[in-house]
Amino acid sequence: MPTTCSTLSYAETGAFSGLLTDYLAQQPALAPFYHRWPALANFAAQIAEKQAGYSPAARQRLVAALHDQYGPAPAPAIEANLALLAQETTFTVTTGHQLNLLTGPLYFIYKIATAIKLSRQLKETYPQYDFVPVYWMATEDHDFAEINHFSLFGKTYSWDAAGTGGPVGRLPLDGFAEQLLSQLPPEVPAAFHEAYSTSQTLAEATRKLTDALFGEFGLVTLDADRPALKQALVPLLEQEITAQVSNAAVQATNARLTAAGYKPQVYSRPLNLFFITDDGKRERLEPDTTGADCVEVTVRNTAKCHSQAELLDLARQHPEQFSPNVVLRPVYQELLLPNLAYIGGAAEVAYWFQLKDVFAAFGVPMPIVLPRNSAQYISRANAGKLKKLGLTTAEIFRPLADLKKQVGAALGQEEVSLKEQQEALAAAFQQVQDVAQRLDPTLVKMVAAEAQKAAASLAGLEKRLSKAAETKHETAYTQLAVLKDKLFPGGGLQERSENVLSIMINNPDFIQDLLTAFEPLALEFTVLEEQ
Repeated sequence: MPTTCSTLSYAETGAFSGLLTDYLAQQPALAPFYHRWPALANFAAQIAEKQAGYSPAARQRLVAALHDQYGPAPAPAIEANLALLAQETTFTVTTGHQLNLLTGPLYFIYKIATAIKLSRQLKETYPQYDFVPVYWMATEDHDFAEINHFSLFGKTYSWDAAGTGGPVGRLPLDGFAEQLLSQLPPEVPAAFHEAYSTSQTLAEATRKLTDALFGEFGLVTLDADRPALKQALVPLLEQEITAQVSNAAVQATNARLTAAGYKPQVYSRPLNLFFITDDGKRERLEPDTTGADCVEVTVRNTAKCHSQAELLDLARQHPEQFSPNVVLRPVYQELLLPNLAYIGGAAEVAYWFQLKDVFAAFGVPMPIVLPRNSAQYISRANAGKLKKLGLTTAEIFRPLADLKKQVGAALGQEEVSLKEQQEALAAAFQQVQDVAQRLDPTLVKMVAAEAQKAAASLAGLEKRLSKAAETKHETAYTQLAVLKDKLFPGGGLQERSENVLSIMINNPDFIQDLLTAFEPLALEFTVLEEQ
């Protein structure tokens, strides 16, 4: 479906944090918290740094694990990118996300589209290298409540899975078809059904769905919850267990962030590691210093307790039983991948800014941190309503009260204000108070009370007169309120709640439209409007 594209600044939307808008404005106060600014010219140094620090053994481990994950017959574009990843001149552009059902909110799609588009632009600028877009599945996350539902056409679809509390990627899809797939509208493309009905686990289904949506563009999806890949964690686990490296680094950064006027996004713990128990639960590791020479680590919610030496031995023998938390997951990612840039939302950008010293402590290059593209999609019907109301796509981001005034002015509505009358009334009662003060001070309070009653009565009249003026154009105001709610569900950005199916069912070319419209390094908010 034909679409037009326009942009506005993130600040103009009024929907993003001060940290993000300050970052995009390149405020000097934030410069100490990121490695390199996201500009094409800066990728030359990023490539050189990663090339020097990424070993052939790491590349071989990655490629072998991906071939094992995908099996013998991945999509042709994916297979071509797996072959490229075996070459020392190939690098990745990575985004990560939870395993939201049927992709969850739109920003999941926007993240991946940004990674694909940036990979293309890097190839144009640095033709001697190759660049592969990667989606890192957060398969080890255990917060099932965050991912077990999605919204489509105003209805929430949920999955009540058994055996939660462990890595969500391992969840079997028992009952999924009956609980959820059978309830979907008939217009939902077959690929969404097939991904889940032909898979054993949530991780497998999520990969198959992303392959169906993005496989033709060469997106490589990675599940890092694999024993072969966890071998890369051993040196990190040793440092973390013996010296609690990451917490010290984060705490130092947090102090500087706070001093610069920004609130830290994530909480760091003494040990930023989870442990996968024998029954498949993902539980936090908590150190307990019981003496000068004895450090014990307990596995939360279990009776298990290990000495530091025991835990080190376990880490060396079975690193697959350890799982990084939000602080160390990015380091694990950068150990595994020949990665140059990480693409994330505003909250992710904020917590990556807490990690620069963590990367330095482990001797791992920090990637360029790039905010994902954000977008507002306006259907043809809603675009027509906007034009009928005399509003532009940029103006619709303004508060509803301001828009009502603008629409009202265009329709010739008289603006009712009794401000001058209120001021005159206040002046008159002040004169009466002055007289009362001279003649009988005990009457001053009575005069003040009467003044308050009169002011309230006048304010009430102003509201009634304003309501009478609005009534003439009540239909237009109702249309405006309905349109505002459709474009900003619950008062928030469309991308934070709407599912891709709400657009793709009517516009099968939606993803291609995004790849055409998005300019990752322009760092502007995109508006797509159907024609």
